[in-house]
Amino acid sequence: QVQLVESGGGLAQPGGSLRLSCKASGFIFTIATMGWFRQAPGKERELVASLTNSGSIIIPDAVKGRFTASRDNVRNTIYLQMNNLEPEDTAVYTCNAKYFNNTRWLSKWGQGTQVTVSS
Repeated sequence: QVQLVESGGGLAQPGGSLRLSCKASGFIFTIATMGWFRQAPGKERELVASLTNSGSIIIPDAVKGRFTASRDNVRNTIYLQMNNLEPEDTAVYTCNAKYFNNTRWLSKWGQGTQVTVSS
């Protein structure tokens, strides 16, 4: 059974930090492309980090310099380190896996974790 389980969300003050984790199971993690997305109320879902199976990590300009991402292929886990948080970072953060299932590539979403940035 393919699962993605996020943790680490919560309340942070402006300028604060949070680290999100997404633990994967049920597929070959090392060849999967993993990603972090967020969706704020009334807005479209947006990519905040992409972690390819070759080790590349892509951070969009909107959060570059404040967000970093990493993957641990031993623990089958990806992380999103968010620093200098702003109220505009308030959103549900969800991890995604594009994984290979015998004959085709599939996509799986986690359940999401709420991040609220407020004083």
